[in-house]
Amino acid sequence: MADGRRLTDLAHQQVAAVAGTGDEVVDATAGNGQDTLELARLVGETGRVHAFDIQQAAIDQTRRRLTRYGLMERVTLQLCGHEHLLERLPPESRGNIAAVMFNLGYLPGGDKKRITRAATTLRGMEQAIQCLRPGGVLTVIAYPGHPGGSEELDAVKHWFQHQPRVLDAVRIVEPGGNAPVFLSARRPSSQP
Repeated sequence: MADGRRLTDLAHQQVAAVAGTGDEVVDATAGNGQDTLELARLVGETGRVHAFDIQQAAIDQTRRRLTRYGLMERVTLQLCGHEHLLERLPPESRGNIAAVMFNLGYLPGGDKKRITRAATTLRGMEQAIQCLRPGGVLTVIAYPGHPGGSEELDAVKHWFQHQPRVLDAVRIVEPGGNAPVFLSARRPSSQP
């Protein structure tokens, strides 16, 4: 399970296990819109997807993809970084989000110098766990093979490994080398 596509499938499975029709979910890194599209299908007509990205090109690609499939009405696009989750999500969403997905790195087909960074990713993940409902899931796919990628992966792994009071069922799939790494965790059903 070393390639990014299989890890993306694993992330979708983890999310589908806890989210469904009528739920609210977050794609913290909209990118080319593939995860946003899958989330929009998952939550159905009565659900809501909040998709974030700092690049206008990513927002535009995501909008085109959703429009092509007739799912744009299920999604709110946010042209900003995932470190702004709490200020951009509606107040009633806090504690009610079923899943938050991060797919780190750079925009496929875009400028490879514009990458996610550990500092803003960690802030985004901190805010994500505040938004998750009990039993909600956080998934991250990190790519160490580009400049800055290994440092971000190390910071994300450390963060996941040091959240025992707010996250459980931590899972890390790390094939090794420069292969993508999958991380996931769940907000406990009852907080200590």
